[in-house]
Amino acid sequence: MEAEKLFLLFSLIMLQFSCCASQDSLKSNQTIKEGHLLISKGNNFALDFQCSSSSNRYLGIWYYKVPEKTVVWVANRNDPIIGSSGFLFINQHGNLVLYGNDDQKLPVWSTYVSVEENDCCEAQLLDSGNLIMVTKRSSSIIWQSFDHPTNTLLPGMKLGLDRKLGIDRFLTSWRSADDPGTGDFSARINPNGLPGVFLYYGTKPITRSLTWPWRSHMSLYNRAFNNSGYQTYKALSWRQSDGQWKDYWKTPQSQCDYYGHCGAYSTCEVAHPSEFVCACLPGFEPKYQEKWSARDGSGGCVRKRQHTSSVCDHGEGFVKIENYCLPDTSNAAWVDKIKSRADCELECKRNCSCSAYSIIGIPGKGDACLTWYRELVDIRYERSESYDLYVRVDAYELAKNTRESNVSHEKPMLASLVPSIASFCLLISLSAYLWRKKRAKKGNELQVNSNSIELEYFKLSTITAATNNFSPANKLGQGGFGSVYKGLLANGQEVAVKRLSRISGQGTEEFKNEVMVIAKLQHRNLVKLLGYCIQNEEQMLIYEYLPNKSLDWFLFGKSSLDFPPALHQLSTYSCLKNNFLADETRNLLLDWRKRFDIIVGIARGILYLHQDSRLRIIHRDLKCSNILLDAVMNPKISDFGMAKIFEGNQTEDRTKRVVGTYGYMSPEYVVFGNFSVKSDVFSFGVMLLEIVSGRKNNRFYQQDPPLTLIGYVWELWRQDKALEIVDPSLNELYSPREALELIRIRTHNNPDIALSVEDGMCSVNQGQNPEGDLNSNCSSPKFDFPDFPTIGIRAILILEGLDGLLIFFVKSPIFTGSNYGVWAVKMKMYLKAFDLWEDVETEREPFHLNNNPTMNQLKHFNEQEQKNSKPLLAFIMQ
Repeated sequence: MEAEKLFLLFSLIMLQFSCCASQDSLKSNQTIKEGHLLISKGNNFALDFQCSSSSNRYLGIWYYKVPEKTVVWVANRNDPIIGSSGFLFINQHGNLVLYGNDDQKLPVWSTYVSVEENDCCEAQLLDSGNLIMVTKRSSSIIWQSFDHPTNTLLPGMKLGLDRKLGIDRFLTSWRSADDPGTGDFSARINPNGLPGVFLYYGTKPITRSLTWPWRSHMSLYNRAFNNSGYQTYKALSWRQSDGQWKDYWKTPQSQCDYYGHCGAYSTCEVAHPSEFVCACLPGFEPKYQEKWSARDGSGGCVRKRQHTSSVCDHGEGFVKIENYCLPDTSNAAWVDKIKSRADCELECKRNCSCSAYSIIGIPGKGDACLTWYRELVDIRYERSESYDLYVRVDAYELAKNTRESNVSHEKPMLASLVPSIASFCLLISLSAYLWRKKRAKKGNELQVNSNSIELEYFKLSTITAATNNFSPANKLGQGGFGSVYKGLLANGQEVAVKRLSRISGQGTEEFKNEVMVIAKLQHRNLVKLLGYCIQNEEQMLIYEYLPNKSLDWFLFGKSSLDFPPALHQLSTYSCLKNNFLADETRNLLLDWRKRFDIIVGIARGILYLHQDSRLRIIHRDLKCSNILLDAVMNPKISDFGMAKIFEGNQTEDRTKRVVGTYGYMSPEYVVFGNFSVKSDVFSFGVMLLEIVSGRKNNRFYQQDPPLTLIGYVWELWRQDKALEIVDPSLNELYSPREALELIRIRTHNNPDIALSVEDGMCSVNQGQNPEGDLNSNCSSPKFDFPDFPTIGIRAILILEGLDGLLIFFVKSPIFTGSNYGVWAVKMKMYLKAFDLWEDVETEREPFHLNNNPTMNQLKHFNEQEQKNSKPLLAFIMQ
């Protein structure tokens, strides 16, 4: 006892050396009291004393980065500390203990673990929100808060009974929003039958779910608390745009979500607010007819003809019901060895107590037979996660159901047979007429709309003669819209003819859209539309002819006898005619400077679409195959069939018809149909990676696990092997020092010092006068802009944003939820070009790196930045 008092006295003395706010661990000679925190290494979570509306104090874990203080775990939830004299430390027995005041003999809370005296442990708060106790010698976890959840389920946390450790993990509600004490409600995994979550009020089940809503990658936070006797189990995600938690799943939501709302042997379906939700299973009737008529189905149903018929060895059978979730499986039995429905039915039929059966799929094991031997309870309509349930009925009900099933199939057949024969010929004739009328109407509509567009109209005979009657020898390529042919007009002008296929499912709308969009655009980095042709059933667009095909031809090297004219200038041309495009040849054509010029040209074109044209236009299908190259390898953006015109101050839109190419479409566009200038910026970032690496994004570059180009480059970046992405065909024509120079951070207190778009582009082009959209007067000081390797590492920096992760080494701007995309401070000209730059003054002194920083130096710099009081962070995705 004396030893314990001395140890306690020693701990109190050590209060003056309490851990500081930047620590993530608590050692045996340290103490935490009110006003001090443990903060996880990545600043995700913090542990300290929480104050309620009264003078009560609780030791809890909360989200450190979220402005709204959100507690996810409480140690002494049922034993609050009065006042601010509480403190936490590790005692001589190796337990984490919490005392309420200096004189208290018994701890308010403790981990209560057994540790060898010479193997004392330490506590650590992880970035997952898990507080762990580890031994010094083996670093093994002897206790963790994830084994003792309160009302919140965090990613990585488990629920359910662990029979080996003897731990039952479950959630319990708070008494109120200000009182974390154990409430009346709990959420538990059902240990019997199918795994599912049950919500209980005391021991009474309130609702159950066979779904697992927190499997989604967005499931950041799940909580349950009691509010005036009504319990809701929620899955929440933090919404950065408005700084609030957003419910994206919760239960219960309707009457049928409440456990056994319609009693036994009945189904529950919310078809219409005015209709009764309960219905008896086939062969059953309401147990209490008066209550049932009054829309009270809690009494459930009972079997018909209970006293006059039997369901045991008297010709009984099974009736199938569809689109309902399975009844409560707590009293069901598994028969693993039975795989077929016939054998499962026979197994159930052998036992007179078996009331139903179903065949369900078990991950990793295949199909299995599930049989019920008691009442069938809680059968809800659920189309998305439904199974076929076979309910046991007597012989009379089986025969009745069979007759009704046959009649329901025969009546429509007999009723439709005679009139269908009589109208068959008429239907064919009418369909042919309507089809021709529709085709003519579409052509007329486009003709009328085109009257207001200053485009030349080409006759079909002119295009037919120019393409040698659409000869296969003139064919340049093919896509979902149809084919593209090379043509030669009578005046000697070469053209490219985009011919809409008659069987194309997407063509007509894209054709009309492309005419309306590109006819209004004039820019040297956009392909030029010369005219169109609509005659009979033909719809064609006539473009300027670009002899060097598309950018992906040069980047990824296809086998073809029709090599672009750019190759004819090379001495190696004769060796290439029957082979793939060699790396040496690509090196000569796409060196660092040429790739950089192509990138700048694409950026100019996107800048024009998003900002400088009369209308803001979102392309929605930017990829290397849609970047065409003229005779001197200047890039031109093509294929505007998917483009969308924004009018006025519109900045974003949403569609149910997601079009484009997977691998180039932004996640929010693929998943939710949301698109804006951010969508094109995402596609541009993917093209940057492809241009630097010479590899396609939608291929796999690693076996275990298989990774796309984006994932592969990110892995290389994390391993300090970023330069391995550079196209090997470039040999020694790039400088590693210049490549690493890109990610050197330059910070200015005055945002006016930073480059403007014009200044940056002037410095890139080394004083050349770019035509069209940029000013040739470079009044600002010249900026030391490295050669093209910088673009490669910029693309690497995009990587983390594509997966929703924090981007390293970006320090000058703050990007909020309304901003998008960033790939280095030296690419500020691109960010301004896309209207994505936000200058923010900072009170901190600038931090300068060495002239030739290493990857480790840059990572260390980023870690230091995260500790600043005003960290400047950047995100691509929210």
